[in-house]
Amino acid sequence: MYFLGLGLILLAMKYLEIGPVAAWSWWWVLSPFALAVAWWAWADSSGYTKRKAMEREDARRKDRIDRNKEAIGTGPRKRR
Repeated sequence: MYFLGLGLILLAMKYLEIGPVAAWSWWWVLSPFALAVAWWAWADSSGYTKRKAMEREDARRKDRIDRNKEAIGTGPRKRR
């Protein structure tokens, strides 16, 4: 996501001819988009995306279970 944001900023700076980016080659300006595509391809093929989604779901489920236990008064016991 950072590559995409950087690419959009550089693209706007090149188009509006702001700063030193105006003199850069288009290859340098568009390279963050290629890096973003490479990152997404790697993340999908390695299972990184699915693993992160499962971790978020597990955390939400654990929080929901903890809230429900606390609501009915059977929350985690404190050690004496």
